Amino acid sequence: MLRDFRPGDQVAVRTLILAGLEERWGVLDPRHNADLDDIAATYGHGRTVVVEHAGRIVATGTVVPRGDGDAEIVRMSVATDRRREGLGERIVDALTATAWAWGCRRVVLETTSTWTDAIAFYRRCGFVITHEADGDFGRDTWFAMEMPSR
Repeated sequence: MLRDFRPGDQVAVRTLILAGLEERWGVLDPRHNADLDDIAATYGHGRTVVVEHAGRIVATGTVVPRGDGDAEIVRMSVATDRRREGLGERIVDALTATAWAWGCRRVVLETTSTWTDAIAFYRRCGFVITHEADGDFGRDTWFAMEMPSR
């Protein structure tokens, strides 16, 4: 079941995202990810969704408005044991639909350039690589999706 984030989801969503980051990086630095300490406050101006199955949150993602007709998807994560089931695509679809409903013309996102499976996932979802840039933790790949013509 895909639904909007509720304050009671805080611990489960934070845990899911941090587990994904630890899987990717091998270790977590406690000085980072303070935005996850209060997801409702940090991302309350956007929309965070979760996929819940059998009482467990197994996927999440957030979209936030960025101005100039753009929105950005952040904090996407799918539990390791639930990948390749279409949950990520469902989240992307919900978040891009939200951005289009807000009147945004483009949705952007970034991921670490060495995460080739994430890059392939976003390309399958219809995002186009726009550029690479040095980020706080290495090289990042940036993507964009333009609003479909009506």
